[in-house]
Amino acid sequence: MIQHFVYLSSDSTVPLGPGVPIPEAFQPGAAPPGRLILDPLSRRVWVAGTEVNPALSVPQFRLLEALYNHRGSVVARQDLVVAVWGDEEATGVSEQALDALVRRLRDRLAGLDNTHEYLLTVRGYGLRLDNPPARP
Repeated sequence: MIQHFVYLSSDSTVPLGPGVPIPEAFQPGAAPPGRLILDPLSRRVWVAGTEVNPALSVPQFRLLEALYNHRGSVVARQDLVVAVWGDEEATGVSEQALDALVRRLRDRLAGLDNTHEYLLTVRGYGLRLDNPPARP
């Protein structure tokens, strides 16, 4: 079943559009809510209450989504390659391509919140998404 969400303002009558901070009541996939919020249905991302705009590229979103779905756990580099480029393409993807993608995604996230490193490297294995609680 596909679910669709409508973002409403505090008076529940005015729909919110792009660029409007995400309502506190809607925290997709986050328990407890973190400073990074990802909505896979609309492919939108918020960092520290601000929507990432322009939107992430498809590979950047896939990488972030793979890490977001395993928040706090280390995800192996090869699993990330498959999540981003798929099984068939994974054999031809170099380590440098993943490194470059991670670097670009880190830069995008840091542009909105330079007080925290969201993508943590675990040497010799992979990456982990650190999503601290949202600030009050």
